[in-house]
Amino acid sequence: MNMKDATDNDPQPSLRQATQSWAKIGLLSFGGPAAQIALMHKVVVEEKGWLKEQQFLNALNFCMLLPGPEAMQLATYAGWRLHGVMGGLIAGLLFVVPGALIILLLAIGYSTFGQVDFVQSLFFGIKAAVIVIVLEALIKVSKRTLNSAAHYIIALLAFLGLFVFSIPFPLIIGVAALYGYLASTKQLDEPDSDSVGAPVAFSKTVQTIALWLLIWMLPVIGLWLLGANQILIELALFFSKLAVVTFGGAYAVLAYIAQDVVQTNNWLTVAEMVDGLGLAETTPGPLILVTEFVGFLSAEKAGGIALGIAGAAVTLWVTFVPCFLWIFAGAPYLEWISAQPRLRGALSAITAAVVGVILNLSIWFAIHVFFSSTQKIEFGFFALLSPELGTVDWRVLVLALASGILLLIMKWNLLAVLTLLALGGVLLSLL
Repeated sequence: MNMKDATDNDPQPSLRQATQSWAKIGLLSFGGPAAQIALMHKVVVEEKGWLKEQQFLNALNFCMLLPGPEAMQLATYAGWRLHGVMGGLIAGLLFVVPGALIILLLAIGYSTFGQVDFVQSLFFGIKAAVIVIVLEALIKVSKRTLNSAAHYIIALLAFLGLFVFSIPFPLIIGVAALYGYLASTKQLDEPDSDSVGAPVAFSKTVQTIALWLLIWMLPVIGLWLLGANQILIELALFFSKLAVVTFGGAYAVLAYIAQDVVQTNNWLTVAEMVDGLGLAETTPGPLILVTEFVGFLSAEKAGGIALGIAGAAVTLWVTFVPCFLWIFAGAPYLEWISAQPRLRGALSAITAAVVGVILNLSIWFAIHVFFSSTQKIEFGFFALLSPELGTVDWRVLVLALASGILLLIMKWNLLAVLTLLALGGVLLSLL
């Protein structure tokens, strides 16, 4: 039941063809950054051939160094590479908009009824399938990127640093980059001639930065000048700061949000924040869409559903517009960076570290999906996330096994598998 058409592989698709694929990715991007990156790799590299393997990995490394959601930025970069700014806007927006609309509807329902049981059961099976998708991607990326003993060591140390020692993500990536830079020599293989591009004029980069800073901040200034409700201004300023300072991917962002939203600003309770994270994890789109849930619920408490929708819109704007700024300003330099031997060495080391990062995210996600209760075991510098074995959910095991057979052995179409697993999740959740 492999429904992939052999004619799909087109390195230079039309904007319409690319838009259809970005819409598909946006609708199927469940399971957090690891799963989303795996899905994009499957479509962009394996099925469509829009990016070569090394180009995809270089772009991933670049996006991992930026603040904000790396998967959404990766989609924006791929769209930009195919069709310029318009392509980047379409790819980035389609990665976010489907999930944003779903989160808004669920947030309205949550504030009205306070129940998310149906949604959790609907995506119960999808989360099981996501585990298999992530595992498949991890294996493929590892085979293609870990080509030396040093790379295996970097990947292992990155995993241990995150999973065992809770070392800040930027520090891990920075150390890997520094090692790769210092260990590289000019004898590295020369890059493909068609992958080397000269950087754009610096003046053009300055213009791009100025334009997107204006797009980003003008609505925020407008809210202040028009005397908008104070909660909207507070949300705009808080999440604008978030867009700049939260390096380290989606989970680093979520940790920052959870602490400040609950403890510092008292916008949400712990239970509400946990429910918001649950909704973001079980719906398509980047996990950082939990910011929309926070924005809606915070504003809704201050002035009802209409103000809540405004709060969601403000939060989405200041969260995702900066992502376009980072990509459109930095992407033209990526190929030039990749062509410099020492900088290529740094990117190569970052790639190896990213394998450890994906492994960490994969285990984190699998533990929370397979087990209903976890605990943090701390001993000195160690801090291990450990599942309570008695809380294992046999239904997820069955669904994950089924998805593994369908995807890895029978090679079913991804959409067909997700649909079937979603129905199976609803049925099994009744048990």
